[in-house]
Parts: sequence; C-alpha cells; structure tokens
Amino acid sequence: MDRTRRGSRLTSAGHMVSGWAQLVLDGVGALMTGAQALRSKRDAELRVAASMTVAEYLMPTWIGELRQTHPDLYVGLQVTNSEHVRELLDDGAVEIGFVESPRAPADLSQRVVARDRLIVVVVPDHPWARRRSPLHVRELAATPIVVRERGSGTRETLDHALRRAGAEEARPLLELGSAAAVRGSVIAGAGPAVLSELAVGGDLAEGRLVPVEVEGVDLRRSLRAVWPAGRHLAGPSAELLAVALQRARRTRHRTRPARAGASAAGAPGGSGFLAE
Repeated sequence: MDRTRRGSRLTSAGHMVSGWAQLVLDGVGALMTGAQALRSKRDAELRVAASMTVAEYLMPTWIGELRQTHPDLYVGLQVTNSEHVRELLDDGAVEIGFVESPRAPADLSQRVVARDRLIVVVVPDHPWARRRSPLHVRELAATPIVVRERGSGTRETLDHALRRAGAEEARPLLELGSAAAVRGSVIAGAGPAVLSELAVGGDLAEGRLVPVEVEGVDLRRSLRAVWPAGRHLAGPSAELLAVALQRARRTRHRTRPARAGASAAGAPGGSGFLAE
C-alpha cells in the first residue's frame, strides 16, 4: 500500500493480491455452503438394504413409524437376498442392512431385532396335511420341495438346520426368487415348501395352507440389523434401528403367554418376534 497524508491506497500489486484473496474467500464461502447442503441432505436421507422377508413384512411398519417423526425423510430401500446385503454394505451403497441368515459375518456389527420361525406348509388336500404324527426331519430332507434361491436367508437357514440335524440339504423341486412366488406355487399345488411364518400367517388363518409339524429339527431363526464394524450408527439409520427394537419389544409384550408354560411362538400362526 502507498501511505500519504491523504490516506492509503493499494498499489498495483496490492490490487492483484486483493483480487486473489477475494477469490479465496468466495471459495471458502462456497465450500461451507456446499458442506452444509451435503450435511442436510445426509440427515434427510436413509439408505437401507433388507432381505426379502424383512423388507416385505417388517420394514413398511418400521419406516412408517420413523416418518411420523421425520416426515421429510427420504428412504431408499433396496430389497435383495441376505448375501447381497453384505455386498451393498461393503460398497458403501447403504448405511444399514437387515438379514435373516443363521449367522452374520464376523466383521459386521450386528443386533438381533426380531425372532422368526420357518414352517413346513402344504395345501389342505396334500397327504402331509392329514398326518397324525410329526414329519421326521429325514423325510423332509428326502422330499423335493419348493425353495428360495441360494443366497437367501430362508434357504440358508433351512439348509443349516437340516445339516445340524444330521440330514441332507433340501432337495429343490422349484427354486424361486421370493417368498411370494414360493407361497403362490404351494397354493397352486406344486408341492410342500418351508417358509417364514411371517409370509404365510394369513394363509394359515384362512385355511389356504396347512402347517406340518416336523420333529428332529429347529427351524427358529434370528433377524438381524448389520452395519460395518467400527462404525457407529448415527442419524436416521440409528433411529431406524431403535424403531425396530422398540417395535419388537411391543410385539413381545402383546404375545407373551397369559399362563406359565404356554408358548405363543410354538403355535401355528403365533408370533415369534422377540427382541434381544
């Protein structure tokens, strides 16, 4: 700057530096504005992946409750099988996932959000519907049945349970990509299937399908929320997990047996949801 009795004024070099500085300040302002916009966008978005049973029968209620307190929240839900949920988490495409596999990968943080039960179902005129004694697990394993595709939590749970019982894995009559397709095939008379109790509760209540008791195998399973290990859930993803756990607790209280020794989860059509 040139200082005179009349004041100070920028030199030609000072004018250049001042112009550069203004560009820097404008850039900082744009950076702060853009960062705030991204933060607001992140807080208004939730990216989720869920296995099909969770997505079809539990997630709509959870998201509905979450949006009651966050009406402007955008939820992007990818419905896929349990195996692909892991891939989406690894790629950073989603913040939280929900799976129904027997075990979640060790390098993922997890939390059990509900209990479920697989049941063998047939149409009312199938010979198994008239059985007076339970079906043995080896007879189930030896019979071709309608199953979900490999990679699905339902298929993985069934095969894992059969192996633990000392039987062979399920023999596919048909392999289908959704519980709705399996259910429809059974109702159409294709053959027996093993499905989540969530998927066939209405059909059992209305008599379209009949449950078949099986001895020698445990078909109960846990439904889990999973997210990358070492990362703390925050914002909408943490709130969605809280909603799922709270909903499970409320369901558990509603279905708790009134007298000792009764088991709501053991009765056909009974709820198996239990929070851990």
